[in-house]
Amino acid sequence: MSRIGKLPIAIPAGVKVIYNAPEIKVEGPKGKLARVLGGGVTIDVTGEAITVNRNDDTIKSRSAHGLTRTLINNMVTGVSKGFETLLEINGVGYRAEVKGNVLNLALGYSHPINFELPAGITVEVDKMTKVKVLGIDKELVGQTAAKIRDFRGPEPYKGKGIKYADETILRKAGKTGKK
Repeated sequence: MSRIGKLPIAIPAGVKVIYNAPEIKVEGPKGKLARVLGGGVTIDVTGEAITVNRNDDTIKSRSAHGLTRTLINNMVTGVSKGFETLLEINGVGYRAEVKGNVLNLALGYSHPINFELPAGITVEVDKMTKVKVLGIDKELVGQTAAKIRDFRGPEPYKGKGIKYADETILRKAGKTGKK
């Protein structure tokens, strides 16, 4: 039995879950999410909890058990609390600002980068070097943060670029002059 898959998912107050196989819809104070789930598992929605059970012991069912439970838990958490990812911008002249639905980045290139934010994602910029990516879909928040980071990933010599707030950059020593 999957250690993750067998755990029940608590439904917080204000969250409504509707399951019509194979689609699940979750509505909460922050918004609505819907997802089509794969086969091999059955989902039972009671008043206060959601349980995910396997149909049989095939490899497909066993691998889908924990994944399905985690996907549903992320949906419930997203519509009730939301998700956020913090990015830091390091470097002289590197900065970010938000104008409407566009994130403007100055990252040392000859041109500014204008990144159009996907629907359902908001970005907050603090002191032009701290970027907070917010949303209710965990997958979309992570993907958007990864795209922003890819514009100028951190380099190992001076640490310039965009990095996750909790990321540690392994620094390399620069050149040493021979005499």
